[in-house]
Parts: sequence; structure tokens; C-alpha cells
Amino acid sequence: MLLYENEHVPPAGYTFCSINRIGTKRESGLHRALKCRYAGQGGIIEVSAGYNGKYVCDGITKTGEIIEVQIGSFGPLKDKVKHIAPVSPIRIIHPIITQKYIELYDAKNTRCYYRKSPRKGTIWDLFKALVYAPEIPLMPSVTIELVMVAVKQQRRQDGWGSWRRKGITILDTELTAIQDSLMLSGKNNYNVFLPLMEVEPFTSRDLGNTAKITPSLARKTLYVLTRLGIVKRLAKKGNTLLYTRTQTLEPQYNCRFSGKLMY
Repeated sequence: MLLYENEHVPPAGYTFCSINRIGTKRESGLHRALKCRYAGQGGIIEVSAGYNGKYVCDGITKTGEIIEVQIGSFGPLKDKVKHIAPVSPIRIIHPIITQKYIELYDAKNTRCYYRKSPRKGTIWDLFKALVYAPEIPLMPSVTIELVMVAVKQQRRQDGWGSWRRKGITILDTELTAIQDSLMLSGKNNYNVFLPLMEVEPFTSRDLGNTAKITPSLARKTLYVLTRLGIVKRLAKKGNTLLYTRTQTLEPQYNCRFSGKLMY
């Protein structure tokens, strides 16, 4: 069953079909809310795509754009995007949690507390996920949309959760608000991640100090930007890698983005 008609004509055997997927029972409220929002009115959620329905995607809009919500690493998307992007436009929705309230219950479902998490995400968090698939932005017809969100996370102190949370289980993460978004379509859009570097060449430490991000995140950012051709590596200075821009183009991006969450 073909779900849409547009200028993209899939090859023989290539289909987009609605499906019933048991795995959706385990998805978070955040994931579910975003895929419904971005599939939009007239769109369909949970579709199989590709030759013989090999891949499962979160949704498809009425105009034929595939929607994929990816909260974690982009690594699992590499094969899927590689096969779908040449045939149909695909938008990857990557939520950045900029505000989180935590609601903790004990084993008897009595609420222990409700508090605000001190951690605040920024658009630089994209590179924690993209470092495992830096080639995705170079694929045809791929748009990555960073969505800054506020969420409420429900947890239970039952001893079955991760040791990092001292056995606390995450029950669900619910979307409470969408605050901002940034759309990245094409290589040149990623120039937005190179702030005003007064001196070139520069190091990962220089980028980290300017962008106010950790050294580890600065290194991941420069690795991805190098793979995208936005920067290039020069000779080392001691044990430190030096980088320079490959072009002087101004960042060109289509967004509804205030920039407040960048630095």
C-alpha cells in the first residue's frame, strides 16, 4: 500500500506501508508525542519502508517526508538512512532536554519528591549522538531538527534500575513543552557550530572555552565537523591537534531558533 504521491517515485519493490508494531509499547511519552507531532495531520505513524518493508520508521507526512525520532545515538540509523534518503526525504528529530522535572515514587507508589533537574542541555549535545554516524548529514535529502524540550520524568525507587541511579527505575519521560528548534539541512548549515574564533588555527580547548562545553564534547564536535569538511586538521603542536576552517561562508540555516541555548 503506497501512502502518498509526490515527485519521489520509489523503485520497484520499494514501499511505504502502515504497520502495527508491538515495540511501541516500550517507547517513552516523549518519543510518542514527537513522532505524532511531526507526522502531522494527514500523516501516518509507524510505517515500514524500503525494499520489501525492511525498515520501520516512526512516521511519514502527507507530503512524503519520512519522520524518525532519535533520542540517543545516531549509530543505529546509519543503514536505515543510507537506504531511504536517496528515495524519500527524511527528517531526523533529535530532542535536547533543556528543562527536566523529576517525580520520584517509592515501591508503594507514594510520591517522595518532585524537583527540577540542574542539568540543562544545549544544541552541542547533538555531537554526542552524531559522533557515531558523522556521515549522516552528508546523505541526500536528510534534515536533522534539534528540538529543545521540557519534560517530566517519572521514576520509581524499586531497586531494579541502573546502578548509576542507585537502582531507581525510569518509568516514563513525558513531553511538557517545545521551547525552540534548529533545522540543519546540508553541510553549510553546520557552520553555526563554529563560533567566532579570534585566532586560527585553533584547538579543541579553544573551541571548548569559547562554546563553554567540556573538552570531551569539543573533541567530538571537531571530529564530526572534520568529517563534514567544515574544518580540517593541521599539524600537531606538541600533542595537541590544530584545526582551521575550510571555508569562510556565513552559516546558512533554516530555523526557529533564538540562539539562547547555544552558549
